[in-house]
Amino acid sequence: MYKVFLNDIPIILSTEENFGTGYVNFPIKKVKIKSLIKDIKNGKYFYINLYHKKEKKLLKHLKKKLKTISAGGGLVVNSKNEILFIFRNQRWDLPKGGKKRRETMEECAIREVKEETGIDQLEITKFLTVTYHIMKRKGKYRLKETFWFEMYSDSDTKLTPQLEEGITEAKWKAKKKTEKALENSYANIKQLFSLYQTNKS
Repeated sequence: MYKVFLNDIPIILSTEENFGTGYVNFPIKKVKIKSLIKDIKNGKYFYINLYHKKEKKLLKHLKKKLKTISAGGGLVVNSKNEILFIFRNQRWDLPKGGKKRRETMEECAIREVKEETGIDQLEITKFLTVTYHIMKRKGKYRLKETFWFEMYSDSDTKLTPQLEEGITEAKWKAKKKTEKALENSYANIKQLFSLYQTNKS
């Protein structure tokens, strides 16, 4: 099963033809994805399940319907167990960005975190997960898949938000402030933190 977010509304990709009460179910192979996106944005649907009997074909069919943009990002922790956030478009987010040609996903994630926050001395400690969301770029809908890595840095370098990318703040946040920031964040970031906390415990 996968969750693909559109404006924080999850589109479920599953092998179940009937996902549950309240869900509208469509076969992913036949669904007209652009029409579905418009219906979601217009408030017609809030619970959607796109299904196929073979799980490995779910993303394959979605990627045939939407061009995919790959990105890398970091959940950065320091020795105080604080987490590095950025503030962009009036929400708290984690640093991430698009992969360049000939760049590995790890290289992409480290470069983007450095560019968006000004931090250095970054070390990837482990791969976390991949999140998916639908975005609009140059008037066309795209599927963005972001590969997330847990990173560590104990750098005391002054954080410098990348203003040209619309980032107005870059801040370390302890547990309580992290919880507060997540109240004003994105669904895929909340999903990432839920997985991160589960793996920690």
